[in-house]
Amino acid sequence: MGQLVDGVWQSGDPRGKSKNGAFQRKDSSFRDWIRDEPGARFVPEAGRYHLYVSYACPWAHRTLILRALKGLEGTIGVTVVDPLMLDDGWRFSADHPDILNGAEFLHQVYTRADPAYTGRVTVPVLWDTKEGTIVSNESAEIVRMLNSAFDRVGARPGEFYPADLAGEIDAVNARIYETVNNGVYRCGFATTQEAYDDAFDALFETLDWLDQRLSSRRYLMGERVTEADWRLLPTLLRFDPVYHGHFKCNRNRLTDFLHLWGYARELYQWPGVAQTTDFDHIKAHYYRSHRSVNPTGIVPKGPRVDFTAPHGREGLRAAA
Repeated sequence: MGQLVDGVWQSGDPRGKSKNGAFQRKDSSFRDWIRDEPGARFVPEAGRYHLYVSYACPWAHRTLILRALKGLEGTIGVTVVDPLMLDDGWRFSADHPDILNGAEFLHQVYTRADPAYTGRVTVPVLWDTKEGTIVSNESAEIVRMLNSAFDRVGARPGEFYPADLAGEIDAVNARIYETVNNGVYRCGFATTQEAYDDAFDALFETLDWLDQRLSSRRYLMGERVTEADWRLLPTLLRFDPVYHGHFKCNRNRLTDFLHLWGYARELYQWPGVAQTTDFDHIKAHYYRSHRSVNPTGIVPKGPRVDFTAPHGREGLRAAA
């Protein structure tokens, strides 16, 4: 792990912590947008943009899911980093080369965009090949761009952020982000009992709420699958293989939740989604990279979790 300071890589732990030992995620730095409108700097064009991702990272995973759902595989290229992330941060390897910029480490891609960049080096990265710079490294905003910006340049029809549900989607996203998506990290990287307990309780309070919500509706918004579902799924897929043990999120397994477990299986079985998921990368990254959490780097062989089993949710309809 590490970060860039004035364009120079410095190893160390860049993760933010408060005085009480709570993990605090820092904001993303590149926040431009691809807009299908006159005068925009970044406009949708086939072959112009490229994603740098990790199969292990849940934030990157959500962008891969939207790319697949929107049929953008031929429009937006992808480079995958190596699952191991140590003192030099995300790296490329012979198995996972940077064929676009020829970088050895992801931080070199960041300094190509901004030679004086200071901050964390994270995935996903949405790269503009025309200007040779980063458009965005904020996954939530990249998801929104993939959802709608490329509709006139070959994207598959499908609206995952419908205007009539936008307010409810934003509210659900906010709770899930704070207590689940980021909540598992707040458990795993807490350095005091108090910080861990607070994060643990908030995580399972929300998982209980989600399980109850999904008892009477097919998806988080009802009958319509939306961005909220695809933002939650990557965390659920990693829950039993990683977060339950590695991050001490161990009150329940995902498989213990009657409705969440079936819901996760259904989303995983959507066309194209399984192909964005690599459990070998996921487990190798977390257990081998987080040496402060798992000093030996031993990757557990279990658990056995079958996301391909029948989900049984076909009969559920939207809540009244």
